[in-house]
Amino acid sequence: MNLDNLKIILANEPKFRFKQAYKAIFVDLISDWNDNTTLPLTLRESLNSECQLKIKAKISGSKNTDTVKALICLDDLSVIETVLLKHRDGRATVCVSSQVGCPMRCSFCATGKLGYKRNLEVTEIVEQVLFWQRYLNNDTGKRPVRVTNVVFMGMGEPFLNYNNVMESIRTLNNKERFNIGARHISVSTCGLVPQINKFTKEKMQVNLAISLHAPNDKLRSELMPVNTKYSLDELMSAIRNYVDEKSRQVMFEYLMIDGVNDSEYHAKQLAKLINRPLYMVNLIRYNPTGKFRSSTPVAIKKFMNILMRAGVRVTQRQTFGTDINAACGQLVGEKNN
Repeated sequence: MNLDNLKIILANEPKFRFKQAYKAIFVDLISDWNDNTTLPLTLRESLNSECQLKIKAKISGSKNTDTVKALICLDDLSVIETVLLKHRDGRATVCVSSQVGCPMRCSFCATGKLGYKRNLEVTEIVEQVLFWQRYLNNDTGKRPVRVTNVVFMGMGEPFLNYNNVMESIRTLNNKERFNIGARHISVSTCGLVPQINKFTKEKMQVNLAISLHAPNDKLRSELMPVNTKYSLDELMSAIRNYVDEKSRQVMFEYLMIDGVNDSEYHAKQLAKLINRPLYMVNLIRYNPTGKFRSSTPVAIKKFMNILMRAGVRVTQRQTFGTDINAACGQLVGEKNN
């Protein structure tokens, strides 16, 4: 699907045609232009030829949770992964990818092992959400559900594709497109300080999440090479500035990895690092992708209790999608056969 062609095809049409076309795509959720009878037949034929709406994808459903993964095949035959999380309270969260592969080489992440191919275009990011909205709308026997939340926590580092990510967020937020509130959209970064500073100046109230995973420079540099360029001191300084400017909560994601970052010593270090107002830690049980193992439930509980006793706001993320390789760190862009 390439919505960029839409502007070209409609360039000489009356302006109201744009509104009709976008409503058909994002509100009526058509996948074939012939389903939109408000447009002239000749225009529909041209659009079906030059701006197809079909999204090539293969779905994998989770047996244990309301989690579904899709492999989307792009026009250049690159494959990306996106995940739908259906919550019991009626919310529907879409986890989107921002790159094909990832150049950050975090040692615990399956995507990083793929290397990096390219950034995703705005249309390619948006179509992930569109795909799931169509899926929810066609969920047989159930009342149609809208996508309520979007998290940029899929394949790739969103801040390395900054302009396209921000433009896609504007599309998601647009009242005539998906109308998803900015405060229901989150961007996760591994800690690119210049981009965090740039993000701080954005007017939209989009949530910021930090992939932390270690409470000291030595360990974090071993797990996440980005830390050799932007130390924890630099990262935390940028985050303090963000909180001061935005008065917005920041979520720190912390994968619990057995024997690596889950000791009492690490918990106490982490408590000192992030014990500030509007800071929250989200402990995530690691889903094995290679040499690492998940921390035990006992170790996670002990770690969490140390943080809580120190006054740190802490939650433990529910595990989603482990059985379909759709959990944190498991997105690998398998071949869509």
